[in-house]
Amino acid sequence: MLGMGKVARKIFGSSNDRFIKSLKPRIEAINALEEGLSALSDEELKAKTAEFRARLDDGASLDSLLAEAFAVVREAAKRSLGLRHYDVQLMGGIVLHEGKITEMKTGEGKTLVATLAAYLNALPGKGVHVVTVNDYLAQRDSQWMGKVYEFLGLTVGCIVPNLDEMSRKQAYQADITYATNNELGFDYLRDNMKFHPDAMVQRAPVYAIVDEVDSILVDEARTPLIISGPTEDKSELYVAIDKLIPSLVEEDYEVDEKSNNISLTEEGMEHLEQILQEAGLIEGGMYDFGNVAVVHHVNQALKAHKLFQAEKDYIVKDGQVVIIDEFTGRMMEGRRYSDGLHQALEAKEGVEIKTENQTLASVTFQNYFRLYEKLAGMTGTAATEADEFADIYGLAVVEMPTHVPVARKDEDDEVYRTAAEKYNAIIDVIEDCQKRNQPVLVGTVSIEKSEYLADMLKKRKIKHNVLNAKFHEQEAYIVAQAGRPGAVTIATNMAGRGTDIQLGGNLEMRIEQEVTDIDEGARAKAIETIKAEIERDKEIVKQAGGLCVVGTERHESRRIDNQLRGRSGRQGDPGQSRFFLSMEDDLMRIFGGERMDSLMQKFGLEEGEAIVHPWINRAIEKAQQKVEARNYDIRKNLLKYDDVMNDQRKAIYEQRLEVMSAEDVSDTVEDMRHETIEELVAAHVPARAYPEEWDMKGLGVELQRLFGRDFGAEEWIKEEGIDAVAFEDHLVEATNKFMEDRAQEIGPDIMKQVEKQILLQSIDSHWKEHLAQLDHLRQVIQLRAYGQRDPLNEYKTEAFSMFGDMLSRTRENVVTLMSHIQIHREEPMPELEDPELEALQTSHIDATTGENDAYSGGINPRDPKTWGSVPRNSPCPCGSGEKYKNCHGKIVPKVGRNDPCPCGSGKKYKHCHGTI
Repeated sequence: MLGMGKVARKIFGSSNDRFIKSLKPRIEAINALEEGLSALSDEELKAKTAEFRARLDDGASLDSLLAEAFAVVREAAKRSLGLRHYDVQLMGGIVLHEGKITEMKTGEGKTLVATLAAYLNALPGKGVHVVTVNDYLAQRDSQWMGKVYEFLGLTVGCIVPNLDEMSRKQAYQADITYATNNELGFDYLRDNMKFHPDAMVQRAPVYAIVDEVDSILVDEARTPLIISGPTEDKSELYVAIDKLIPSLVEEDYEVDEKSNNISLTEEGMEHLEQILQEAGLIEGGMYDFGNVAVVHHVNQALKAHKLFQAEKDYIVKDGQVVIIDEFTGRMMEGRRYSDGLHQALEAKEGVEIKTENQTLASVTFQNYFRLYEKLAGMTGTAATEADEFADIYGLAVVEMPTHVPVARKDEDDEVYRTAAEKYNAIIDVIEDCQKRNQPVLVGTVSIEKSEYLADMLKKRKIKHNVLNAKFHEQEAYIVAQAGRPGAVTIATNMAGRGTDIQLGGNLEMRIEQEVTDIDEGARAKAIETIKAEIERDKEIVKQAGGLCVVGTERHESRRIDNQLRGRSGRQGDPGQSRFFLSMEDDLMRIFGGERMDSLMQKFGLEEGEAIVHPWINRAIEKAQQKVEARNYDIRKNLLKYDDVMNDQRKAIYEQRLEVMSAEDVSDTVEDMRHETIEELVAAHVPARAYPEEWDMKGLGVELQRLFGRDFGAEEWIKEEGIDAVAFEDHLVEATNKFMEDRAQEIGPDIMKQVEKQILLQSIDSHWKEHLAQLDHLRQVIQLRAYGQRDPLNEYKTEAFSMFGDMLSRTRENVVTLMSHIQIHREEPMPELEDPELEALQTSHIDATTGENDAYSGGINPRDPKTWGSVPRNSPCPCGSGEKYKNCHGKIVPKVGRNDPCPCGSGKKYKHCHGTI
């Protein structure tokens, strides 16, 4: 019997259906303009951009321009790319413009859809960011779709790693900028570490379209972006602790597989305390204040040994521990676990231990992308995470109909008792498909399992390609040709690959690989031959049933399974998908495996037989929903903690920007001095106490520390009628006079520079310490739950208190430095330099690419030592406008930072031509 909700949906359609229906009049309005626009010349079409901008200046809204702008973009795409937007793509563009997520199946042309909303929202000239999951897609899409924008007179930029600051700033100044989520986030953090407003590269965040929005805003949002610098070496401590872990027995700790966590039992704590004392690593109790750091490292070593497995979570390559991404199975070169965990893994594996890093700046993707005035996204799989998008980002998900109905057949799951039986069944299916010339895409969840499967295929002499962390160099080509007859491709994850699996093969990729270094005539002939082969192969594959997707087990998230499934049945192509499971799979084993296993035994299932039933599918889906809900709760809880830091981060960054932008910060410094005096007086001169009860000795010590003199404050007590308020006024007056005299002594202009430098350096120094303290607080705050206190409320309270203390210390530091600093007027005032980029590291676990986003070579415009590869006749990276050979090319190679500048100025090189 149908429920009331299902009956209503059958009669009226879902809310999604009704929304799609409501878009049809707007689509008709766009289509009605097509004929008129097709009659315009290229120049007349391009002039439409200037016309739209003029109308916006006259008060028109973007919504009022939508139909015309979309029609113009479609016409421009036809002329520049030979592509025409379908009606469903126009609908997707409207959804993006309205600040929602458009869910479109694989192969429906999301890249082209983005041009509609990007063009319309770029018209005000404030900048549009199109966010991609990897650098390859950012470059490809900016060049490919850039033809449409440039045809219409807009500028296009692309942000890639190792881009020099000048080019980076120019790219952000463009009307439409393509960039990865990591580059955008790191540029935001780096901008807020700069010391000059002109050095900042980004503009205010206005509108962003996020491609593969589920990967970026859900998967990657679990870890923050971090910029860090090196700290002291603790290699010996890690090695010493690592040697102790094998001494622990199973009764000493408990492993929670569901939450992937480990904790010591009471017996374990006692045993560990004894081991640490015997090893001389601690004195006294394990949780004494001085032993906190050692206990923390022990916990990380325990995780490294008991939770992390080689070849699954990481591999050892060239003497380094390289993380394997859980989503893609790719090696994440250059990435490191934070908080000492990576060092613990290095100690475990006996490789060189690299020093820890101290966090200098960090932000989560949730809080970075919520900075935008309007946010939109597109993906093939967002519906399962609709609640999260709505709760965290305020984004609604709209499911788009396909241009051509999906012809893929999704078979019921096959469940076997053992993994061996499951893999044998998978190999049989692959062998059968290959004999029939049907291409197969096999999805696995780890390198280990993909290699196990590859070994089985080798034994059966079945030709195949493996796409995982160890063999991803040929990734694009392997993916592009996975639709050829009889092709067998094993892949660890298929999200955000950026290349469609086309039946028969990919023409562009084959031309790139096969047609090289030949004359035009031979090239054209070779291309025609390849086209004919692809058309023939496409028919063969269609007759065989299209691409067959085989899932080797269910992922915790339905979305990842859907991404794999979605690779088949592209644009109405035939296809099929089927998942093979066993009771030994992690999902089945952890969530109700024993019960199902006993049922299968009762049914008398023989070896090699499988259960296939829609009920099984529903049961598995419910298990996945439980895991998804738990993971969402974890992300939501993490965000609540990060929101506390985010409010503080915004306050600090706003203050830095004000200081950087101001010509004169003397008022701010004066306010800081007055607030410091107010706190000083409150602590030593109580408001309702008699003067003889005031702590004048303590006050004198503090004044001496802060200002280098006590101003004769004890004499003021002798004044008749003096009270705390009058005393404070005296002190303010005396310190004002003192600082005015110092300004005259140093020189007013130099004083302004000194104030600005000291203010920025103090803010940065104390903010860095504050971040470290917040990290430590986060690690221990959960223990408050044992005392029946809410850890989040405790964290908010303590973080607020710590922030207040940080601001107080910053004020004191500024006051002290301004009172004591000595400047000799004949010396030129050194410029305040931005942090040296080569000393900093960027880190974030990228859920889709695993590529290293840290600086890893090429030209760094801040460091002339890296300019050796700059062509002699190209513009100098310093921005002077001169040729490199006539500028820094003369002097860079042999000059040290502290050497006299060869230009003859008499200044050190770092304060002259080396200041960039």
